[in-house]
Amino acid sequence: MQESYFLPEEESLDAAALRALQRRKLSAMLREVLAQNRFYRQKFSNIQFDPLNDQLEKLPFTTRAELEQDQLAHPPFGSNLTFSAERYVRYHQTSGSSGRPMCWLDTAESWQWFCKCWRIIFAAAGVTAADRIMYAFSFGPFVGFWGAFAGGNSLGALCLPGGGLSTVARLHMLLSNQATVVCCTPTYALHMAQVAAEQKMELRSSAVRAIIVAGEPGGSIPATRKQIEDAWGARVYDHTGMTEMGACGFECGPRPGEGVHIIESEYIAECIDPNTMLPVAPGQPGELILTNLGRWGSPLIRYRTGDRVRLTRDRCACGRSFARLEGGVLGRVDDMFVVRGNNVFPTAVEAVLRGFDELAEFRCTIAEGTGLTQVTIEIEPAKAMRDGSAALCHRVATALHESLSFRANVVAVPAGTLPRFELKARRFVRKKEC
Repeated sequence: MQESYFLPEEESLDAAALRALQRRKLSAMLREVLAQNRFYRQKFSNIQFDPLNDQLEKLPFTTRAELEQDQLAHPPFGSNLTFSAERYVRYHQTSGSSGRPMCWLDTAESWQWFCKCWRIIFAAAGVTAADRIMYAFSFGPFVGFWGAFAGGNSLGALCLPGGGLSTVARLHMLLSNQATVVCCTPTYALHMAQVAAEQKMELRSSAVRAIIVAGEPGGSIPATRKQIEDAWGARVYDHTGMTEMGACGFECGPRPGEGVHIIESEYIAECIDPNTMLPVAPGQPGELILTNLGRWGSPLIRYRTGDRVRLTRDRCACGRSFARLEGGVLGRVDDMFVVRGNNVFPTAVEAVLRGFDELAEFRCTIAEGTGLTQVTIEIEPAKAMRDGSAALCHRVATALHESLSFRANVVAVPAGTLPRFELKARRFVRKKEC
């Protein structure tokens, strides 16, 4: 257990007590939801389910495709609303990276629950009211930014909003105000470090001691994590969440880089084989299934997240019995591509590429069609290199072949050619060729 943080009772329960707590919360939520929520009343209409005793598998999965179709059929917000429209006070929207963007509403009560989850995330990273938190992103309809800001505010910390500012201006803000914690994506943490180096700003001697990252798997990819920590001189804490699900995962202090916990006092986590739909053994890869227990205004029950994870359960050194996603989110279930019989995930490619300090940015194009899959990787070399760009391309291609057993066409592009991302990075482009 972290010396600086006393675990609340719900977070320190043993496994049996935690399961009992989850079922009590599920029972209370279902009483409200099944009485008034049209989406779930119809979905569960022919099911007799005792939330205190029955196996959760008795309930069907909820899928993103269902939710998208429901919002098309019942515009603008869909029918997954437990209360009348007047009760809802927050509007957010998904990024659309996995399909059509969805809108999501929260009541004041659901939003307070969202903030509670963020306080757990912050506390696990040792963040207190004494901290100054820099939010290095623009504030749009994406819920993660607003949730993190509201969570920090409810914690009592000084919150520094970086919306509408350039990267240089954000760096000046965090340095001049002596920010101790930064919230951003892994990609943007690296970009800020690159810009700081160009501007001769010293990040390693700044007051920043913790960087909480989300939106991409990079926070749990060792090579990406190391680059961020080396550049900033600060500890990275990974975090997972979804607009439609909530802020659900955090990295604890005693096990850096080993994965993220699911906040199981507020969520129920399962892991299934996406082909058979059956549970997988602990530690085996599968798809993460989540049920949120406090977002009654717009709940999700047995939601197929599409995230590929390895879920284990044990009593952690931090004092929690929460499920752990070993290595964080490993990628999306549908992101895998096949090259000459080899199954390849984007996270594995990034893990290799981030091992090269000379590489400033990259983009991977996967051309799939009737013939063999072709992979082209554009790399943008950093200014300081041990050798020329041609030699770097050769070393990158060799490392990919040796680590992942496929050959890629690696080409260097001029500095500043590849896009920089503040939100979720889109470095992997798939093209279908006829």
